[in-house]
Amino acid sequence: MLILKDVSLSYQDGGKSVLDVLKNINLEVETGKFVSLIGPSGCGKSSICNLIAGVEVPAQGDIFLEGRSIKGVPGQVGYMPQKDLLLPWRTLLDNVALGSDIRREDKRQSREKARHWLDRFGLGKFAEHYPHQLSGGMRQRGALLRTFLFGQNTLILDEPFGALDALTRREMQEWLLNVWSQSRPTVVFITHDIEEAILLSDEVVVLSHSPARILDKIHVPFSRPREQDLLLSGGAINIKKHLLDLLNGKRNV
Repeated sequence: MLILKDVSLSYQDGGKSVLDVLKNINLEVETGKFVSLIGPSGCGKSSICNLIAGVEVPAQGDIFLEGRSIKGVPGQVGYMPQKDLLLPWRTLLDNVALGSDIRREDKRQSREKARHWLDRFGLGKFAEHYPHQLSGGMRQRGALLRTFLFGQNTLILDEPFGALDALTRREMQEWLLNVWSQSRPTVVFITHDIEEAILLSDEVVVLSHSPARILDKIHVPFSRPREQDLLLSGGAINIKKHLLDLLNGKRNV
């Protein structure tokens, strides 16, 4: 289980005053669950990702993974930031296998495993291509596969589909659900897209304006596997309305 306990984050604003970013964040993500965070732009969603990934250290509070503190300790989770950050001098195959190379695993076996996953999700024939030769959707799939294969059971995905067009984004959502369903890692997923959060998640956590606080945690009751048509159902529309009301400041809904 991933636990954020009384986590706050602040920065010095030009050395003159303190800028509060997060305020008393308490969050529990059960092992194997898919939890999305939504909130206004600039509210601190990416900061939460950085804290879980150990890139930043909270001003107060602690972060636990499977019962041990990971506050300020990098490398404990798989982390994909908003940009794909594929290494331009490595082929898609070598990018996907990056985690194995860092762990100094057998190169032949790691490439076989990476190629298996690339084949499985329609990227096999692009294995020897370099990032500049790939479409945006292909690069995102490659970056996600690299994150999934990094060897961690907890993944932090910071708005990975934000820069994609609507059709490619829809394809990527279906692809992500397919990949996640096969190994069921714990996922914390950042998005601005309410429908995306409903489609993908077991729970949606709504954050306030900065300094971010948790306004509500919404259980998504739909069974899996899920199809895009789910978003047209009355149940999904009711959840969407509730989430929009929260984001618009209507707390008593």
